[in-house]
Amino acid sequence: MSPFSLFVMYLLIWWVTLFAILPVGIRGQAEEGDVVKGSEPGAPVDSNIKNKFKLTTLIATCLWAVVCAIIWTGAVSWDQLGALMGIKVTPK
Repeated sequence: MSPFSLFVMYLLIWWVTLFAILPVGIRGQAEEGDVVKGSEPGAPVDSNIKNKFKLTTLIATCLWAVVCAIIWTGAVSWDQLGALMGIKVTPK
């Protein structure tokens, strides 16, 4: 795999992981009973984004390492992944 492929794969895994982690542990202002005037009652009291970025990076790095290991060992190739996603792979 090229370094660019590794980088793109990491970015994709990182963003998907971030969007999975963002709603975890969020409590809205209405739930806390402390709605700031002029704001949405469902707005988070504290998003804790810094810790979520750290957790996202940790989880994404572990997932990325697993995916890289699977591809490097040959258990699953890029061609097989493409076929699973329905992408036509032309033989070389």
